[in-house]
Amino acid sequence: MSGAQTRESRPSSHRRRWGFRCAAVLLGLSVFPLAEILCACFGWGVRHDADDPFVGFSDIYPLFVQNAAGTHWEIPKSRRKFFKPESFPVAKDGVRRVFCFGGSTVQGRPFATETSFTSWLEIALNCATPEQDWRVINCGGVSYASYRLVPIVEECLRYDPDVFVICTGHNEFLEERTYAHVKFAPTWLSTTQHLLSQSRVVTLVRSAIRRESSPDAQPRRDVLQAEVDALLDYRGGIRAYQRDLEWKRGVVRHYEYNVRRMIDIARAHGVTVLLVQPPSNLSDCPPFKSSSGSDCADADRARRDAWLVQARAAQRADVKQATRCFENALEIDNQYAIVWYELGKCYEALHDADRARQAFLQAREQDICPLRMIAPLETALQRVARDTETPLVNAHAVLERQVPDGILGDFLLVDHIHPSIRGHQMIAERLASVVMELVDLTPSADWRQQAHAQWKRRFESLDAMYFLHGKRTLEALRAWTKGRADGPPIESRSAPESSRPPDAQTTRP
Repeated sequence: MSGAQTRESRPSSHRRRWGFRCAAVLLGLSVFPLAEILCACFGWGVRHDADDPFVGFSDIYPLFVQNAAGTHWEIPKSRRKFFKPESFPVAKDGVRRVFCFGGSTVQGRPFATETSFTSWLEIALNCATPEQDWRVINCGGVSYASYRLVPIVEECLRYDPDVFVICTGHNEFLEERTYAHVKFAPTWLSTTQHLLSQSRVVTLVRSAIRRESSPDAQPRRDVLQAEVDALLDYRGGIRAYQRDLEWKRGVVRHYEYNVRRMIDIARAHGVTVLLVQPPSNLSDCPPFKSSSGSDCADADRARRDAWLVQARAAQRADVKQATRCFENALEIDNQYAIVWYELGKCYEALHDADRARQAFLQAREQDICPLRMIAPLETALQRVARDTETPLVNAHAVLERQVPDGILGDFLLVDHIHPSIRGHQMIAERLASVVMELVDLTPSADWRQQAHAQWKRRFESLDAMYFLHGKRTLEALRAWTKGRADGPPIESRSAPESSRPPDAQTTRP
């Protein structure tokens, strides 16, 4: 063999070796998708409530049960402390079903589902596509946080859904739980772990390891009651809120985990998902509880309070002087929430909308009792939407664009978080446009005019008692936010149980 022939054969032999190596790697990797298919065929590796590393529940009850005639699914009376009456036919008959999950904003408080964005959305969708019938089902639970929505989302897969609308973020701090048992990884690592957790093979292996592990080696977690046990449902409950940055960090991580999980649950069953960022009142809602910064000494507090006395004395006569005094107070203690809010009102009076908005946002972030969705939760929601390529409607921005000074307040909200009836209609109109895009339907040219006309007729059909009840609910809600609930004193409350509940402890819906 000549030298030239030898040189020519070497590259060929080299390519064959690399070809064999690549083929061997691909063959090895092919085992994983085959294993995933096998698990799916036999129903192995399905995730359950026990897979939530953050919290568990003493019991889980279904949100919907069949009526006596077996013709409709309905919310039973036992669940109506937190949910409003809702029902839909067992037989789908070509109707597209949209399930909306969230808290009292979804429910339509301080009114009810009749004026929630879910009702306006149903009217708008039926006006937009006359050839297609729509049914929008309201699954909004008062004080329900994201971790309580996950079992409901799982349950609603049984009802042949087409679209899931998830609007959550305001209620994450209402219930007491701890995260001391959770080891927090960097965000990029948490995202990778979450993606791996969607694998049935990984879930199956983890379950096997959990069974073989000793009880002491298994992670502990808080076990919450079957229904919401909000701190503010207790008399003086606002006293339970203290500045705790580690707890806040755990709440944000848990929220992101839950939103990702709900998206995964829906997509695994071919259900379209739409996320909604709920609105919150910035300009007309003082913080619910203010507290000095952790590094603010007694002498610093005295100096801060002296500036506050001067600022409040000057507010009516000299807004600029009051502004300087509030700014001086914040230089001493920039974690005292009420000062940020009062400074924002000064900027607002001076027509400095940009500074006013930033001050109001700081007041919300420093609030010791965060009953409004804080910025880290908003960032987490937006990150999940981006990572999972899930459409996100920013309801806060939808409403804020209609406000003259661009700062959302009482103009379209009735309290700290709940939209007015007109605000709900604006949100519904935006959602209707996005839903039709997602399901690839072309709306009729005049659907908005038709929807507005039907909205008007629906509104005019409501009697005076509907609005009187809403007014009473709003008054009670405002007392609730101040810790003046009618429940037992907060001192009588028992902390959530911390244990390792066995699988049998949780009843699946």
